Amino acid sequence: MTKTENRAAAKAFHHERERQRREEWRAQAVAADLEELRRIRHYLIFNKKAGVPHHDFTRAIDDYVEKLTGDRRTLHGQNHSIG
Repeated sequence: MTKTENRAAAKAFHHERERQRREEWRAQAVAADLEELRRIRHYLIFNKKAGVPHHDFTRAIDDYVEKLTGDRRTLHGQNHSIG
């Protein structure tokens, strides 16, 4: 392998490693966001003190989760299903 080929291979390896790190960071960031949204959603449904209906807020949270994960039911209980 020539010096030029070696540099090109090292550069390609570096770019791939950086891409993997960005993907891992994004997955961790999404998981952290989902956990916080899960807590907010649970509070709105079960622990809210004001008499304001929670449906608009939970729909908005579900819409946001759908943009993050592609599945709006990610935060729904495991034993619940629609239909």
